[in-house]
Amino acid sequence: MIEKAYVFSAKVHQGQVRLSGEPYLFHPLAVSAILADMKMDISTVASGLLHDTVEDTHATFDEVKQTFGPEIANLVDGLTKISKITLATREEQQAENFRKMLLAMAKDIRIVLIKLADRLHNMRTLEHLSPDNQVKIAQETLDIYAPLANRLGIDRIKTELEDLSFRYLHSEEYQKLAREVAWKKEEREKYIEEVSSIIAEKLSSYGLMGKVSGRPKHFYSIYRKMKDQNLEFEQVYDVIAFRIILDTIKDCYEALGIIHSLWKPVPGRFKDYIAMPKTNGYQSLHTTVIGPYGERVEIQIRTEEMNRTAEEGIAAHWQYKEGKGIAPKDSKQFAWVRQLLEWQQDLRDPREFLETVKIDLFPDEVYVFTPKGDVKQFPVGSTPVDFAYSIHTQIGNQCVGAKVNGKIVPLRYQLKNGDIVEIVTAASHQPSKDWLKFVKTSRARTKIRQWIKAQARDRSVDLGREICEREFKKYHLDFAKIIKSDEMKKIISDLSFQTLDDLMAEVGYGNVSANQIIGKLLPPEKLEKGKQEESRLKHLAQKIRGEPSGIQVRGIQDMMVRFGKCCNPLPGDAISGYITRGRGVTVHTADCPNILSSEPQRLIPVSWNLKEKAVHAVRVRVVCNDKKGLLADISSALASSEVNIIRADVTTTEDKRAICNFELEVNDLKHLQNAFRALTRLKSVLKVERLRGLTTTEKEEQA
Repeated sequence: MIEKAYVFSAKVHQGQVRLSGEPYLFHPLAVSAILADMKMDISTVASGLLHDTVEDTHATFDEVKQTFGPEIANLVDGLTKISKITLATREEQQAENFRKMLLAMAKDIRIVLIKLADRLHNMRTLEHLSPDNQVKIAQETLDIYAPLANRLGIDRIKTELEDLSFRYLHSEEYQKLAREVAWKKEEREKYIEEVSSIIAEKLSSYGLMGKVSGRPKHFYSIYRKMKDQNLEFEQVYDVIAFRIILDTIKDCYEALGIIHSLWKPVPGRFKDYIAMPKTNGYQSLHTTVIGPYGERVEIQIRTEEMNRTAEEGIAAHWQYKEGKGIAPKDSKQFAWVRQLLEWQQDLRDPREFLETVKIDLFPDEVYVFTPKGDVKQFPVGSTPVDFAYSIHTQIGNQCVGAKVNGKIVPLRYQLKNGDIVEIVTAASHQPSKDWLKFVKTSRARTKIRQWIKAQARDRSVDLGREICEREFKKYHLDFAKIIKSDEMKKIISDLSFQTLDDLMAEVGYGNVSANQIIGKLLPPEKLEKGKQEESRLKHLAQKIRGEPSGIQVRGIQDMMVRFGKCCNPLPGDAISGYITRGRGVTVHTADCPNILSSEPQRLIPVSWNLKEKAVHAVRVRVVCNDKKGLLADISSALASSEVNIIRADVTTTEDKRAICNFELEVNDLKHLQNAFRALTRLKSVLKVERLRGLTTTEKEEQA
């Protein structure tokens, strides 16, 4: 089969060359060699030889299926990128490709192993690409593929991908580190030999026979430690990790005791991954001790089988060779993969899907207990809300509080190793949008978003009906009667919706305007007459109202518009509209926290109508050195900028500073910036800033 795949691949890739100038066939050959090293089955190795044939040659899926059978054809198809789909941005394309790979992987895990082998060889030959492409591919590898290899427990591939990415992303640091590691090579090899022999002799004296080895940590892990702890290379003491491989789990724990009697352990640096394995199946005992020369030494203790799992991950548990699929004892290993299908159903936006998967790719974990003593693993920083959703969606939705180790804690509390967590629920309680700011697990994030979207849809249906009723009245149409007619059923179908509620939700979101529906009900002459009447009424209403909103709302006519009190946008600010039920559109600055954490379906494009002039209240804080005549200087500077002061509040501090809070009237952002420039020219002024939130006048109006 492998020979047949080689001949087929050589034939269809004939004449193609890589950027290095070598025949293209070298690439699929190298990929299949990596898979053979991982001891994969014949179908996987053959698919490695064929993985680019459908995408990059004239070969078709049917041809591969006919020649090699459905199993290999499906593996090759799972690897074929979706290059025919046009997406808006490179990020979206990347996210959609990754989504396809993960979904294919959920059906057959071998697909991602071939993809990792493909990426590994591409990274090994990255020097032939342009510097820009080198950086893009290396960053994508570090962000997605190395963590994915780690998540699947394939340490050999993970470490090589990280080091290769590091080489292209931080070339100078990589070269410097490589020189420093190479410079001390002879000294390090002597040290490894000495410490290994001390450990082996000590174990032997207690009747334990095991393999002892030492090796330097890989470059990227040393670099990350230097960055995280702000260290120089000479200050990183545990550059070498020693590994002890024994026959049984009992031997592992006995060896740990022997090591701790030989050298003093470093407090807080012992981890038992045998009793509590990592989510990727990794098992080992980790300890750090003060070694023979007073330096820190990291030691890992494991069995032969654990070592194979650590190196090869999922590939070490392979059961496909005789078509058996995945053994039940290994099914826990693949639970994460199965979750991908659930996320795919909930998250339609490819970038949101990629963000959710990325969160789960970095699994530094904490281990906590249920009240019954069951162990649960969570990413570092997880909260009781994450714990609640891990038990059941309903428990998460109804979570009102939590007890950790018998004490009430806030829902933002970050779980720690060994915590016993108990969730308090209330049937009437509902999830909060604020939870998205602190939850860590993909499951919790997905379920909260799902609930918010369901609620937003219900509100949008109601809002869509309100908008339609108001617009229909302008044309003397009975909305309640029309929605029951066959004509409306046809309109729903023409606009590609299933139900009336689907259409009303889109009107509520602002994606469809009521006028689009009316345009399908009325002949053009009646529609034009109605528009003229509406225009006259609008002009009259503006005269009565005195001041126009100065905002244009795309897709909706005569919509009530308010400005967000949380950010007080000014003409010139980047803005976004948010549809609020019964209150029209609220306009916020684009960077307002309330907009950033809102449901994206309710956002609507808005823009400033710069033809319409109006004054806007804005709050400003001026911090300056306190001196006589200060207020007069500031007032003069603002007056020279034609800015009106509505209110002023000045307080002085013990260190002779004056904090002046002003409420000003300005025309737009440019007008405010001119005033800021005038203020900063004053010698005594230290800082000028715009404040968000309610103006004093608005607070009084609310009161």
